[in-house]
Amino acid sequence: MSPLLVLIVAVFATTYAGPIVRFAAAPALAIAFWRLALVLPVTGVLALSEGSGERGAVHSGTPTGTAPRSALPLMILSGALLALHFWSWIASLRYTSVASSVVLVSLKPVFAWGLAAAWLREHPTRMEAWGIALAVVGASLIGLGDARLSLGALGGDLLALLGAVTGAGYYVIGRRVRQTVGIWRYATGVYLVAAAALAVLAFARRTPLVGFAGRDWAVFGAMAAGPMLIGHTGMNYALRHFRATTVNVAALGEPVGASVIAWLLPSIHEVPPLTAVLGGALVLFGIGLSLNAGK
Repeated sequence: MSPLLVLIVAVFATTYAGPIVRFAAAPALAIAFWRLALVLPVTGVLALSEGSGERGAVHSGTPTGTAPRSALPLMILSGALLALHFWSWIASLRYTSVASSVVLVSLKPVFAWGLAAAWLREHPTRMEAWGIALAVVGASLIGLGDARLSLGALGGDLLALLGAVTGAGYYVIGRRVRQTVGIWRYATGVYLVAAAALAVLAFARRTPLVGFAGRDWAVFGAMAAGPMLIGHTGMNYALRHFRATTVNVAALGEPVGASVIAWLLPSIHEVPPLTAVLGGALVLFGIGLSLNAGK
């Protein structure tokens, strides 16, 4: 399957995550936990049936279908970062708008750029750097059009920024580990660690993980099926074929789609200003440049 097509579908699958969270009354920890836990039976079965891996996937004598011991600590760290990423982002939606939260979390390419350059020695090409810059400027325009000046919104924005840093680390680690570990085993291991970390955190904070209304469970299922199983797993698949910065800048399509959905849904109806429309156009143009140059 074309890695580019998988990446595009994955980004589309993440766009409704921000708006749909607004329909859940469950705490952020519960939402983050169940979007991971509900995916594990699917990825687990696929991991068990995963053979020697993806086409041409043998590096340093290790098939992609296996998980070398050297990769396990990185997978555990990746899962812990993913747990923190989900909790901080979903919690931020309680205090700030969908657009502001998703845009700040989508600053991941900036942090991924630095982390990938320092650790993986991967540097974007000049055209890709322009694409990243344009996409980030466009995302900033979306956020500026939706800015709030209250302490509550500031707290939500800081949580979203924490989500950006941890999300960048998660993707950069994925870029490294995915060279030797198959997609389903990688996804299962990382999602399992993240779910366990969130369960421990929920227990420590006495946050319930059960006893929710039917609408909450519908949100959990929708988050697991689209943004998690298709979205995150698809981007993890693409990390074997694209640099971490490229995958992260492609993910900037999420705030564009999320803003459109938040505008069209009557129960949210956050109308994007003209600056957000211009910002969305810049984001899409920047993604195009980055994808064209970042293979």
